[in-house]
Amino acid sequence: MKNLSFRTAILAIVMLLPVFSGAQPNLLDKGGDQVKLFNASQAFNGGDYVKALNLYKEVQANTPNVGSLAYHVGECYYMMRQYDEALESLEKAKALDANSHVELNLMLGKTYQVKGQTDKAIEALNAFKAASTNDLKKKETDYHLSQCNNAKTLMAKGSNVTITNVGASVNSPYDDKRPSITADGKTMIFTSRRPEGKTSTVDKEGDSGYFDDIYLCTWNEEKQIWNDAELIKGSVNSAGHDASCSISPDGKLLYIYQNNAETGSSGGDIYVSKRGSAGKWGSPKNMGKKINTSYFEDNAVMMPDASKLFIMSERGQDLPWKGQKGFGRSDIWICDKVGKSDWNFPMNAGAEINSEYDEGGMSFSPDGKTLYFCSNGPGSMGGYDIFKSTFENGKWGAPVNMGYPINTIYNDKIFIVAPDGKTAYIDSDREGSIGDRDLWIADITDIMKPKAKLPIPKSVLKGTIFDGNGVAVVTEVAIYDESGAKVTSVQSSSSGNYEVQLDGGKTYEARLEMSGFKKISEKVELKQGPEGGPAFELVKHYILYKE
Repeated sequence: MKNLSFRTAILAIVMLLPVFSGAQPNLLDKGGDQVKLFNASQAFNGGDYVKALNLYKEVQANTPNVGSLAYHVGECYYMMRQYDEALESLEKAKALDANSHVELNLMLGKTYQVKGQTDKAIEALNAFKAASTNDLKKKETDYHLSQCNNAKTLMAKGSNVTITNVGASVNSPYDDKRPSITADGKTMIFTSRRPEGKTSTVDKEGDSGYFDDIYLCTWNEEKQIWNDAELIKGSVNSAGHDASCSISPDGKLLYIYQNNAETGSSGGDIYVSKRGSAGKWGSPKNMGKKINTSYFEDNAVMMPDASKLFIMSERGQDLPWKGQKGFGRSDIWICDKVGKSDWNFPMNAGAEINSEYDEGGMSFSPDGKTLYFCSNGPGSMGGYDIFKSTFENGKWGAPVNMGYPINTIYNDKIFIVAPDGKTAYIDSDREGSIGDRDLWIADITDIMKPKAKLPIPKSVLKGTIFDGNGVAVVTEVAIYDESGAKVTSVQSSSSGNYEVQLDGGKTYEARLEMSGFKKISEKVELKQGPEGGPAFELVKHYILYKE
C-alpha cells in the first residue's frame, strides 16, 4: 500500500510538471521545489490555503519572477480573503506573463470586484470570457459580470439610508453576526466567535477560528447605546458551535443552530431553547426529524403570528426530499404549525424565492407582510445581498434587492427590522468593520415611509348598439347597482357607440329600454384596474330587436 501511495505521488508530481514548465523551464531546477509544488497543490485542493501559500512562497523565494507562481500566491490570498495581497500578486503575475495561467483574468476580475474596482473587474472578466472555451467557467464569469453591473446600477441609484457600526460594546475583532431583537426592542441576542466564549478553544477540524457562542446585550435608554455584550445566561452554549437564529414573537423561545459532535449535531441542526421564569435559557432541544435532516440546516424564524416557521436547509439539492427537489445548495423552506407547538414537514418556498444559488438569513417585518432574506445569486451586488418579498394575493412576490447602502459589494446577510419600524440591524463584513464581520445599525425611516397612494382608475363599460338591420341606434343605457338603485345613464351616439365610467370591483345591471323594441337587461361584472395603472375595460355590444 505504501509503494502504491509513493508511485501515486510521483505520478502526480510528473503531471504537475507541464504547469510550471514550458515558458519557465528553470523553475524546477531547484532541489525539492517539485515536491513543494505538489504539496502546495494538494493543500490548496484540500482547503488548507495557509499551508499552500507558505509552500508556494518558499518556491517563489528561489524563482521570484515566475508568473504562474505569482498567480497561485494570489489565488491563495484570495481564498484567505486577503484581497489587497491577492490583487498585488495577481497583477504581478499579469505583468510577468499575461498567459501565466488560463484563469488569470477570471481571478483578477473577481479580485477587482471585491475591491470595488468594478470597471476593471468587468474588463478582466470580459477578457477571460472571450478567450475561454469552458462553459462552466463562462457561466461563472457571467455570474460575476451580472453582480458587477448590478453594483454599478444600484450604487448610482442609492437610497436615503444612514448606516453606522453598532460599536465596540457589541462588536469585537472577530466575527459578530446573526442578530435578533426582542419585541420590546430592549434586548439583542447575537452570535460571536471571540476567545472569551464558552470554551475559548478553536475549531481545529474546521477553519481554526474560535467556536461560535451566543451573546446577549441590553439597550441603555439613558445613553442610547447597547450595553456591553455578555454570554447568554443558561444552558444554551456548548463546547461546539452554537449560533442564534431568532427569537419567537412572544420572546419565550430561542431558535439555535448547533454543530457539536457531542450532542449528535455534527452536521448542523436547528434546536430550540425555552426561557425560564428567572430569565435563564434552558438546554436546547433538537427540533426533530421533520425540521432536521442529514443535510445542513442552520436558520429558523417564526412568522410574527406564529403560524409558520421558515427554515434554511440544504435538503433536496441532490435527490428529491419527500418529492420536492431543491433549487440551489441552500433553500428556504416553510413549515405550517400543527397544534400548539408542533410543525408539519416543510414545503419548499418555491422558485419565486429560491434560486440555483444560496438563500437564507430570513427575518420578517413586524407586521409579517414582508420577508427579508439573503441570497448570493446573480441579482446581488457581490457576495450575499439582502432581498425582500411582499406577501400579496396569497403568495410571496418576486424578491427585490434592498439596494445600496443596505447592500454592498461584500456579504450582507441578515436584515432585522426593529419594533419601531424605523431602525434595522444588518450583519455584514463591509468596509469599516471592527472585526471580520460586524453588526450595523441602519436608519430606514425614509425607505419605510408609506408610499403615496396612486389614484385608482375607474373601470369602463363600452360598446355599440344597433338594431336588427345593423343600423346604429341612439338610446339610453341605464346602469343600476345590485340593490336596484340607479347609478347613472349614458346615451349612445349617432354611430351607436356608448361608454360609461364606473367604480371597479362591482357587479351592475345594464338596461336598454326603447319604444318599439324589446327590453334588454344584463348583469355586467366590472373588475378593478391596478392602483395608478390602466383602467379595466369591458366591451359589450347590444342588438335591439323590434317587438
